[in-house]
Order: sequence, then structure tokens, then C-alpha cells
Amino acid sequence: MSRLSVKRTTQAEVGASVPIQEALPPEANDYIRRNRAAWEQWALNSRASARAIWRDEELRWGIWGIGESELGLLRDVEVGADIIELGCGTAAISAWLARQGVRPVAVDFSRRQLETVERLQLEFSLSFPVIHADAEQVPYDEANFDLVVSEYGASLWCDPHRWLAEAQRLLRPEGRLIFVTSAAMLITCTPTDGSKAGEKLARDYFSRYVLEFPGEDTVEFHLTHGDWVRALRDNGFFLENLIEVQAPAGGEPRLEFASLEWARRWPSEEIWVARKLAF
Repeated sequence: MSRLSVKRTTQAEVGASVPIQEALPPEANDYIRRNRAAWEQWALNSRASARAIWRDEELRWGIWGIGESELGLLRDVEVGADIIELGCGTAAISAWLARQGVRPVAVDFSRRQLETVERLQLEFSLSFPVIHADAEQVPYDEANFDLVVSEYGASLWCDPHRWLAEAQRLLRPEGRLIFVTSAAMLITCTPTDGSKAGEKLARDYFSRYVLEFPGEDTVEFHLTHGDWVRALRDNGFFLENLIEVQAPAGGEPRLEFASLEWARRWPSEEIWVARKLAF
């Protein structure tokens, strides 16, 4: 697989979409194949909501849409920094970062998602690279980026030990990793049929790693807190912060994983912030 280096966008390219770069390996793990097939279908229903999210001047994180102005996850990102979004979906984070003068690269294994990104780039006069690739095998040279971001992308649909190793490879020394995923409490209280989380424990805390729900062909990955800490450490990261998200009063979730009442009492999602060790 050929490798790429970060390319600066020229003035002539601003306002023109960047053609999708094909870098998807011909062979992939079974869970990657299954998850990609599902997202190729789901992508058809995301175009209208994607446009609204791109139009919003505020970057909103997670299923509860908590604003970047409140969380401040990206406040230290400098103009001109190189960012890569793994499992970008419709690339709302990359689009917001591009408006801040940052240089994002958006990676996803669903070509239909990236075709939506192309349309939105033209509509909103934004330009950044979009790569059709598996987040466990990204076609960039090592140490190309200052920040890796994944919001329910690689962080949920890829094997943690594989994508964390890839994130570490892509980052420059002391580069940061930010990822959003389902909370350990949410998964422990989610019934085996995949319905909304309840007030009772529904599955063993220590039983999960790979999670599949009846009637769905997708594969999700969910670690315990201890396993996430060890996975980060084993892949050369130092944990800086863990935000256990409480739903805002009056909030409306983008996805019905849990009721507002539930998510006001217990964390429904987690935001992990880590830094690549400089050695």
C-alpha cells in the first residue's frame, strides 16, 4: 500500500472539493467488511442531517450535541495544525476545523459517506482531503499529524488494539488523540436486544469486548475503563482526561441509546483524551 504525506491546500484549491482518494485494501477483516456494508446503507439517510450539521457554526460533540464552546476539546489546536479524523462519517469535525484554519484529513471506509462529504465541500466552499480507507490501515507516512480525532468512528467500529496502534503511528511525538465512544455504564445497562438502556444491569461488565446485537450484521467494540487505559498505555499513549458525559438539561439525543432521564443520572458516552509519549 502506497503511503501519502500531508499536502497543504493551495489557494487555487480552496472552494473546490478534493477528489476522494482510494486507499481501501482489497482484503479486510470480517468485521470491517460487515460494518462497511452497513454504513453504505445507512449513509443514504444521513445527507439531510449532515447539511444541517455543516451549517451550524458551533461544533457539537456526541449524541447529545454538547458544544465545543463548552467542552473546549480543541481550544489548544493551532492554526495550520495537521489533523486526521478516523471514521469521519460526513466529516462535520473536519469541516469545522477547516473553517478554523486547521488542515484536516477525513478518512472513512464508506464511499457513500465520502460522496456526501464531496457534495458538502462544494456547497460550503471548503476543501480538504477525503480518503476512502480502513482506519486500521491509513495510507499516510508515520508522524504526519498533530491530532487524531474519532467520534463514534474508528472508536466504535474498529478493533481498539489495531486502530490505537495506527493512531499512534500517525501522530507526531506528543501529538494528541481525542475519541468519543459509548460509556461503559451505558453498555452494561443496554439489554441484549439492543433496546434503550434501563435502570438495571443487563450484561456482565467483564464479558464484553466484541458486541453484536440480534438482527444486525454489525460488530461493535466496547472496552471497560481498565481495558481502555491498558490499551492506551500499551500503544504508547499517556491518558490526559476522561470525560463521562452527562446529558444537558432538556437535551435531545441524536440517537436513542438512552432516555434523557437516564442520561442525566448516568454517563451515556465518554470522551477520552490522550497524548503520544515522546520517545
